[in-house]
Amino acid sequence: MAKANNVVHFAIHADNLERAQKFYGKVFGWQFEGFGGGPTTEFCKMTSPNGDELTPIGAMQSRKFNVASKDVIGFECSIGVKDVDATAIAVEAAGGKILMLKTAIPGVGWLIKFTDTEGNLACAVRFDASAK
Repeated sequence: MAKANNVVHFAIHADNLERAQKFYGKVFGWQFEGFGGGPTTEFCKMTSPNGDELTPIGAMQSRKFNVASKDVIGFECSIGVKDVDATAIAVEAAGGKILMLKTAIPGVGWLIKFTDTEGNLACAVRFDASAK
């Protein structure tokens, strides 16, 4: 059972799930499967390149499931990466847009901010206590 008050799930809303799946597959190697064996066309679970469940649990879903009055544009989650520069190149190659170039967060690490092919805001971070 998950601890209370910790992030246990995130969802990426998308207009075009196939396009969004290609983007995240190319950038992070994520794989997609339908919940309960269902299709991946409207709501799907994301797993790591080796098939392990992402922590927190990640899902991608059609914007039609949004109950808010405006589209959800963003899930400002940070994704841990080994190389922020390589990730920035992968983001652009997959059709995303870098919004904030590699920036040091002193004592924490290196961060970029980007939008994916669906206009969602995301971050990639490489933790490095020596970052200045």
